[in-house]
Amino acid sequence: MFKVKVSDAKLLRDAVTALSTLIDEGTFNIDSDGIRLRAMDPSRVAMVDFTMQKTVFDEYGSDEDTKICLNLSELLKLLKRAGKDEAVELLLDEKTGQFVITVRGKYTRTFRMPTLEASEDEVPTPKIAFNAKVTLTADGFRQSLEDVALVSDYVRVETDGEKVTMNAKGDIMGANVELKKGSDALLSIEVKEPSKSAFPLSYLSEIVKAAAATSDIVTLEFSSDMPIRLDFKQRYDGTLVYFLAPRIEVE
Repeated sequence: MFKVKVSDAKLLRDAVTALSTLIDEGTFNIDSDGIRLRAMDPSRVAMVDFTMQKTVFDEYGSDEDTKICLNLSELLKLLKRAGKDEAVELLLDEKTGQFVITVRGKYTRTFRMPTLEASEDEVPTPKIAFNAKVTLTADGFRQSLEDVALVSDYVRVETDGEKVTMNAKGDIMGANVELKKGSDALLSIEVKEPSKSAFPLSYLSEIVKAAAATSDIVTLEFSSDMPIRLDFKQRYDGTLVYFLAPRIEVE
């Protein structure tokens, strides 16, 4: 039996938004400690690793380990019907196999949606040695990406230990954003060796835009021409981490 209740509907809505920007459907692994999801996008360019501990919920009940696979865009439509002062209850109806969402506020409404066949394959966590670790404000990172997206469809992230730069070059225009030590947006920087790598903005911008609603701080870990790890520090007891493959540049 799986049944939970949370009084902050926006928390759930923002979390599902952050997941649905990358994947259409996802398998939630549920146990006595909480909920987790790890999945790759259909093109296998990016991965999301998400957890939400049971302490986040006002009520949390899970008798046994359970897998629930849902269409995230459909789930998000239903969660958007809940106002910020309304409570949301989630329940797996074991008799019908349906997922039940109940919104309680000025009035009560109940939605039912089908569950999908859960994936049995566990997506492994990438094992990568990173040479650079940079912590930024999520808003500062988002705005920097918006700047470079004006001129190109990819961005090169680079650091030498003193600053972080984001460069983009299009057919006729270029852009350079520089964040130095001591700036409001750059919170910390640790570099074993200078590193740079390019990433598609179609993925990176959408990830940051969606995840910034759940987080004020993001830590980037990367090495030259290797995947980047983006860890968005959550305001609740949980994690939201993305991995994104690089765009290999041809000199």
